[in-house]
Amino acid sequence: MAKRTAVKSKPADGVNPRQPCPCGSGKRYKACHGAAGGAADVIVSRPFEGLAAEAELIALREFVPSATVKLPLAVGGADNQTTDGTRPIILATVLPMAAAGLIRADGTAFVGLQVQTRSGDLSRDLARAVQWALTAETGDALAVVGPDDGANPGRLQDLLDPEAALSPELHPDFAWWLPPDNEPTGDVALSLERANAAILPTERVEAPGVEAAYWVDAGDKAHLRWVRPEPEETLLAALARLSVRGELDLGEGSRYAGSFRAHGLLVPVWDLDRELHSSEWAPGAEALSKRLQDALTSLDTEPLTEPERRSRDGLRGRQITLR
Repeated sequence: MAKRTAVKSKPADGVNPRQPCPCGSGKRYKACHGAAGGAADVIVSRPFEGLAAEAELIALREFVPSATVKLPLAVGGADNQTTDGTRPIILATVLPMAAAGLIRADGTAFVGLQVQTRSGDLSRDLARAVQWALTAETGDALAVVGPDDGANPGRLQDLLDPEAALSPELHPDFAWWLPPDNEPTGDVALSLERANAAILPTERVEAPGVEAAYWVDAGDKAHLRWVRPEPEETLLAALARLSVRGELDLGEGSRYAGSFRAHGLLVPVWDLDRELHSSEWAPGAEALSKRLQDALTSLDTEPLTEPERRSRDGLRGRQITLR
C-alpha cells in the first residue's frame, strides 16, 4: 500500500504555519493569526513590544491615575488608511465609565488605556479604538471594543511612529474629561467627584537617563515605580550586582521594596520618605540609572559571583502587588 504524501502549503501571506507568529505572541502561526478566527483568543504577553514608548504605555495602563498624551500617529495605517493629522488622537489613562473611546463635545478625540479588553492582545484592541476615534462623530462614546468583526485594524505598532517617545501630561484630577469652561452638574459632577477621590498623587520623575519612572504618594509612604525595558533575567542580574555593592537605592530615605510584572516587563519599586518632594528624587534616580547601566554593561564580560547569584534569587522572590 503506497504511503500518502502530505501536501504542505503556505498561507497567502507566505508565513510558514510552523514558524512563530509575526505578532509576537510566542505561538506558532497556525495556532495564532493563522488559525480560524485569527488572534481573538491568543494572549500576547508583551503587547507594546517594538515601540520606543513601550515602558510609558505600560505605566499609563497600570498605575498612573490621570494623564493624557497625544499619540504619535504615523502616516499610513492598517488597511492603507492614512492619518494626516486632521484629527489628533489623545491617549488617556482612563475615561468616564472606563470607556474605550470618547469624542468630547469640543471635538477632541480620546482613546482610553485603562479599559476592559475583549481579546488577548491589548495592542490590537487599542488599534481598533484608534480607528474608531478617527471617524467617530462629536459626542460619540465607545463603551468597549466589541467582538472582532474581521475588519483587521492591525495593532498599535502599525499605527504609531515606532521611534517616538511619549511625555505624558499628568493631571491632579479628571477635570479634562470636560471641555474648558464647562462646569459639571448632576450625575457628571458626582462621577467626577468619585473619580477624583480615588486618585493617588502621582508625579513623573524626570532626569537624564530616566524614563517611565513615577513617584506615587500611597498615604503612609511614597514609592518610585520604574518600568524597565530590559529582559527580566538581565535586569534582575544587574539589580543583584548593585544590591551586593549596597548601591540599590536612590539615596537616604529610600529602600528597594521589590518588583511586579506588567505586560512583559519588570517594574522595580522603591519605598521613599514621603516628606520629600517628588522632584527631590530626580538626582538619586539619575545616579541609580547610571549605576544600573554600568551593571548591565558589565554582565557581558563579568559573570555573577556567588553572592550576586544568591542576591538575584532573593530579588526574584520579592514580588509585590499594587493595591
